[in-house]
Amino acid sequence: MHGDPMMWIAGIRALHLQALHPRAVRGVLQNSDFRRDAWGRLMRTANFVGTTTYGTTGAAERAGARVRKIHSMLRATDPETGERYPVDDPRLLLWVHCAEIDSYLHVLRRSGYPLTDAQADRYVREQRVSARLVGLDPGAVPADRAQLAAYFDEVRPQLAAGPEARDVDAFLRRPPVPTALVPLRELLWSRVAGLAYASLPSYAHELYGRPAPAPDVVTRRLRRTATVLRTVPAHVRWQLPPRHILRAMARLGPAARPAPYKLEPQVAILVLPGEGGAHSDGGDGTRWGRPG
Repeated sequence: MHGDPMMWIAGIRALHLQALHPRAVRGVLQNSDFRRDAWGRLMRTANFVGTTTYGTTGAAERAGARVRKIHSMLRATDPETGERYPVDDPRLLLWVHCAEIDSYLHVLRRSGYPLTDAQADRYVREQRVSARLVGLDPGAVPADRAQLAAYFDEVRPQLAAGPEARDVDAFLRRPPVPTALVPLRELLWSRVAGLAYASLPSYAHELYGRPAPAPDVVTRRLRRTATVLRTVPAHVRWQLPPRHILRAMARLGPAARPAPYKLEPQVAILVLPGEGGAHSDGGDGTRWGRPG
């Protein structure tokens, strides 16, 4: 899934959704130069996802340790109450995780990626590994689509499109670029970002204060876009930074080439510590397992 080109659209959707949690988005904007280094931040996020997806266990653990260390040193301030709070509050980390995983799963499935309901549930469950790496207790993280939906129902009253969310929204819709690149932004980026925004849930559209497009129209646009992007040969797409798939193939061999048809009947998965299921060490520090 993470090698599919629609992941970029899913990532933009995740940013729009994550910005609707006032405490979470303040933690980002008050501790980073998001407006001036947005592309660097996006690439660092992509690099983390790529490392935890395609890297060795050791590399993933080190990436998680770096994230936890940075987060442990950061605080944000509620402008209304003056309260100072840690950005690694588990409630905030859980929101960021769930908004991200929901966006990945939603965009890919809606754009025609071949994933059964059982596989979608397994994907949500597998991503508890990434949740642990950023500091969450895996047992407190949704393990299937039903639990993910229940989480969003629970957290919705806390969401709002405050000034910080609108700043993120405005940036994503029209990011600042050199004058020479403005036509390209209007031609390409505006369509990509607009599609990511359109795929948000209806309550997000209500909070942002813009009418939600017809769902069937959005689905058709997602499928058309995916059809075009997926015609680009995988080996060409994988040349783009940060190239985690190519490095994993070089380490594990060409047979490790990711492809949707390999989803069944057997699939290698990372096994959470203490969970059931046979596993083995692939010789490079990667733990592979089959559902037990």
